[in-house]
Amino acid sequence: MMQWALLAIGAPFTAFALIGAFPWIRRTGKGAAGLSIAAISLSLVSALFLLTRYLQHPEPQTLSYVFAPFSTVSPITFGILVDGLAVAMLVVVTVVAWVVQVYSLGYMSEESPSSLGRYYAYHSLFVTSMIGLVLSHNLLQTYVFWELVGACSYLLIGFWFYKPEAARAALKAFWVTRLGDVGFAIGVVLLWAAAGTFTFEGLFSAVEHGTLGGQLLTLGVLGLFVGAMGKSAQFPLHIWLPDAMEGPTPVSALIHAATMVAAGVFLMIRIHPLLAATPEVAFWVLQIGAFTAFLAATMALVERDVKRILAFSTISQLGYMMAAAGAGAHVAAFFHLFTHAFFKALLFLAAGSLIHAMHTNDIFRMGNLWKHMRWTGLYFLVGGLALSGVPPTAGFFSKDEILVGVWQTGEPLAIFFLFATVFLTAFYMFRAFFVVFFGDREAEGHPHESPGVMVGPMGILAILALVAGFFGHGLEGLLSHTLGVSEAAGETAHVPGSLPWIGSLLGLAGIALAYLGYQARTLDTRAVYTRFHPVATVLERRYFVDDLFLALYRYVYNLLSDFLGWFDRYVVDGVVNFLTWGTWQVARAVRTVQSGQVQDTLYAVVLGFLFLAYLAMRF
Repeated sequence: MMQWALLAIGAPFTAFALIGAFPWIRRTGKGAAGLSIAAISLSLVSALFLLTRYLQHPEPQTLSYVFAPFSTVSPITFGILVDGLAVAMLVVVTVVAWVVQVYSLGYMSEESPSSLGRYYAYHSLFVTSMIGLVLSHNLLQTYVFWELVGACSYLLIGFWFYKPEAARAALKAFWVTRLGDVGFAIGVVLLWAAAGTFTFEGLFSAVEHGTLGGQLLTLGVLGLFVGAMGKSAQFPLHIWLPDAMEGPTPVSALIHAATMVAAGVFLMIRIHPLLAATPEVAFWVLQIGAFTAFLAATMALVERDVKRILAFSTISQLGYMMAAAGAGAHVAAFFHLFTHAFFKALLFLAAGSLIHAMHTNDIFRMGNLWKHMRWTGLYFLVGGLALSGVPPTAGFFSKDEILVGVWQTGEPLAIFFLFATVFLTAFYMFRAFFVVFFGDREAEGHPHESPGVMVGPMGILAILALVAGFFGHGLEGLLSHTLGVSEAAGETAHVPGSLPWIGSLLGLAGIALAYLGYQARTLDTRAVYTRFHPVATVLERRYFVDDLFLALYRYVYNLLSDFLGWFDRYVVDGVVNFLTWGTWQVARAVRTVQSGQVQDTLYAVVLGFLFLAYLAMRF
């Protein structure tokens, strides 16, 4: 199986290296695109072969290479871990990456050849980094690829670097995720200090045998969770994701909906034995995830930008996954990660189709587009139903498993947040759907359906968004060796049989309310907005969390930087400069003693000898 794993990561890296090393490939644009798509096709085929082989022989395999041998501690190794979790995630990454790269041929067709080549070079590097993260068999290697994924995100968000908004968004994403990554790095070091190894197998074994535990384990796992909070946009480190929508829409579909932002959830699932051994950290993972899901859903209620609506939705759904991981329902968390990748990528690509046709992101500058863009409307509808958890779409099955897992914890606040989020999600998604595709106003410009190279990939994702929910039992079997059979078999115990239908009814109620407000017009949405204007203002300002971070940057970080700069300039450098000046003054004074006359030197020698003789007799 290892040859398929190596091919999966080696193909996109080779494409990146060739595009980067040979400018003539990059400058052809279409040539770079063809090379990148061929590479991701190889990765996809490798992932599917790997899945087939693993289903036949479900035994985890490891290939490792000693990178830095030590005599006193365990050596640092780099390698590949192939187990059920890695194989399943590899399929998700390669499928979505392949679809997005093909779609980009149409969406990015107006770019210059060199710009298109740069775009596909970044894509290939990102896919390499993400696959490397998925297949990593130790925490240190995971951290290396984790940072490389973040660097690729910076490059792709700021792809249109000549736009000030894109440049600022890229920097914001970079610094906020780096803030979380500080916690990740501290967690890695603490766990290594306590267990003497970076490998997942070694860490899990140390916890099982009691050699890793106590405060160091708790702080180490907490540090890893802080890193996951940054990458998966959990409160309060969620502020970067809505602004990251300044990048090209296919980038949003790939990185900020299906793969990169799911890396934090993937990490929490990967370290599930460590999380289970630190229930206090797991409690906060559950609570922060549930709160983030609700918070992001409320902010999406008043958003006008179609991509930012989906960005808030992504934050919300990542909160669902984090809550499931904190509740110990790791199979449910990955199941929702699996289904969410397809229907959220579908929604972003459908939004890209709208933007490509209308040249605006504002849903209220669109309208009545169903008659002009039937395929895009149909795909947006499928994605919206899946996101709302309406049966029999994929979102219904995976969201139901999360609600079941969190219900078992008996945490009333988390349960309330998640059920409320079901209703809010359906409402804001179909608010956008009815405003864009129906309604009483005509869209500006000349709306038209997107070309086949964009519509076709959306069709593939739409099929997966409809049928992926039926893969739940298969995923249970695939993950059983990694996450444990007991959990996979016991997640549905002691739960009311009506629970799935409550979630579905809440979703349908949200759709009905959106219909009444934005299609039938029996509910005056303007009057509601006016009545609750203070609340709407808070939501539009995103609870002032962004303003708080900006104030901390301006009035704490900048002032502290100014003070440290002053201290370095006038205290640290001042001491050094004073000593230099003093030495120079002493040297000038001493230099006058040296007149260059032989007799003066002789007098000095005699006086020195007499002084030494005096000291010898005196003491």
